[in-house]
Amino acid sequence: MKEFFRKKIVALKRKPQTIAFIVLVVSFLIYSLNLRNISDTTAQINTTGMGLTGFATMLFSMLSLLTFLNSFPHRKNVNVPMLVLFFIMQGIIVFCDEYYLSKINWRIAGEIAAGNDVVAWLVKNAYVYKAYKMLNTHVIFVIATIVLVVLLPVYAKLLKKIKTSIEVEGNEELGEIEIAKDN
Repeated sequence: MKEFFRKKIVALKRKPQTIAFIVLVVSFLIYSLNLRNISDTTAQINTTGMGLTGFATMLFSMLSLLTFLNSFPHRKNVNVPMLVLFFIMQGIIVFCDEYYLSKINWRIAGEIAAGNDVVAWLVKNAYVYKAYKMLNTHVIFVIATIVLVVLLPVYAKLLKKIKTSIEVEGNEELGEIEIAKDN
């Protein structure tokens, strides 16, 4: 078990961007596995731009996975244009999620203004509440990904300070070993 964790830390020391990539993948999975709630909410509320923002979020989520992988090529320097594209896409995703959330809030405010029971409406349309919670979670994970990528040089240096070498007994005696000539 100890060796397993040591190997994982060594892998993280070599590729610290893996931490940000895992959070990016989790944010992608959060959104993509809840597309049904997004689709049902879009059909229920049906205001301007909801379908487009849902589509844009899914599209840029997939493309940001590719740009992230191309931003950190194996054994090469960071690909800055791809990294800039990654940040632009993440910004678009946050904007689209916030726009979608504002449309949900607008509909809930409309239900309140009409004098309707909002709780009953949300129980009847449970997917709206699920989409609202999921979008808030998604925004948090996208922002966490952005922060992790920005702070990558900081925690890469911290990971390098972790001692992962194995102490092997008898290494200090290697200087005393003499190689005999066979004649």
